[in-house]
Amino acid sequence: MKIYVVIALREDQMDNVFVSTDEEKILALLPSDFDDCDALFLEVWEDDAKIDDYRLQ
Repeated sequence: MKIYVVIALREDQMDNVFVSTDEEKILALLPSDFDDCDALFLEVWEDDAKIDDYRLQ
């Protein structure tokens, strides 16, 4: 099972803001969904290992 971790960038700080197994829900997220967010990044985890990461918005 894949786990998607959304990370919000706020100035010089990065915070995990959302975790889900629902890929469609994750891909629909926008920086405006989170307070003072400059960009969103996604980490994809499977079997306790990170298999991918990229910028969402």
